[in-house]
Amino acid sequence: MGFSLLGSLGSHVFVRTSHPRPLTIQSVRERQRRNISFKLSRSKVMSSKSELVDFDERTSPIEVRKEIERCYELIHRLGRGVVYLGSSRMGPDHSHYSQVLELGREAKLLTEQIANLLECTSWTGAGPGLMDAATKGALQAGKPVGGFKIGKEAGEWTASNYHPYLPSEVYLTCRFFSARKHGLVDAAVRSSSADKTAVVALPGGIGTLDEMFEILALIQLQRIGSELPVPFLLMNYGSFYSKLLDFLDDCEVWGTLSKGEVSSLWKVCDSNSEALSYLAEFYNLHDSGIDNHEKELPSAS
Repeated sequence: MGFSLLGSLGSHVFVRTSHPRPLTIQSVRERQRRNISFKLSRSKVMSSKSELVDFDERTSPIEVRKEIERCYELIHRLGRGVVYLGSSRMGPDHSHYSQVLELGREAKLLTEQIANLLECTSWTGAGPGLMDAATKGALQAGKPVGGFKIGKEAGEWTASNYHPYLPSEVYLTCRFFSARKHGLVDAAVRSSSADKTAVVALPGGIGTLDEMFEILALIQLQRIGSELPVPFLLMNYGSFYSKLLDFLDDCEVWGTLSKGEVSSLWKVCDSNSEALSYLAEFYNLHDSGIDNHEKELPSAS
C-alpha cells in the first residue's frame, strides 16, 4: 500500500493513501493495542516546498555507494591534486563586484601558479564564482581539471549536470552531499611521496565553511585516509577570515580548543606568494635535485 505522511494532531496521525479507497485513521492509543504490518511501496515524501523526493532512492545506501564509486573512478582517471573550496556566489553580479573581481583574479592566478608548481590536477566544485576562477586558472596553466558539482548550489548554474565550458567527462554532478564530500577528500589524499596535493580554502560562505571544517577535522583526527601529510591553506584575502580566526582564538580561551591546536593543522596565507612559498617549502621544490622531504605542518603565521 502506497501512502505519504501528512502530519499529526494530538494523538492522531493523518495519512494520505495513493489508492482511492478510504484508509482508517487510528489514534495512538488504538494503535498501541494492535500490531499493524504493511509494506512500503515506492512512495513519495513531500518536502516543505511541496517538492516530491523519491523516498527509496534517498534512503538507499546502495545509491549513495554507487555515486561514491563514480567519484573515485573520476579521481583515478584524472589524478589527485589540489582541492579548492570557495564561494560560488562571488561573481560579476555580486554587490561587491570590484572586491569580488579582485578575489576572482587572485584565485585564478593562484590556481595557475600552484598547478605549474605541483604539476597536478586542480579539483573544484565546478560551479560559478571563485570556483570558476580556480577552474580557469588551471586550464590556463594547461593542467588537468576535475570537479564535483552538486545538483542544486548557491550560485547560478543550478541545472543538473551542466557546465558552460567543461567537457562532461571531467566533472560529476552529485545527487548526494556525502558522495561529493568523499570525492573532495579523496582527491587530496597522498598515497606516496610522488603525490603533490593540497587543500586550498578560498573565501566562501556556509558550504565552504562546512567543507573546510570537515576536512580540517579529518586531518585533526587522522581520519582523512592519507598516508602522508596533506597541506591545508586558508587564503585570508583582504582579511576575509580574520574574524573567524579571532573566534578560534576565543575558543582557546574558553577551553574548547587547545592552545595552537588549529594553527598546527593549516597555514593561513594573506597572499598568493605566501601560499606558493609555503607549498614549495612543504614539498622541498626549491631545488629539483633534492629528493622530496615530508615535513610536518608548521603553525600558521
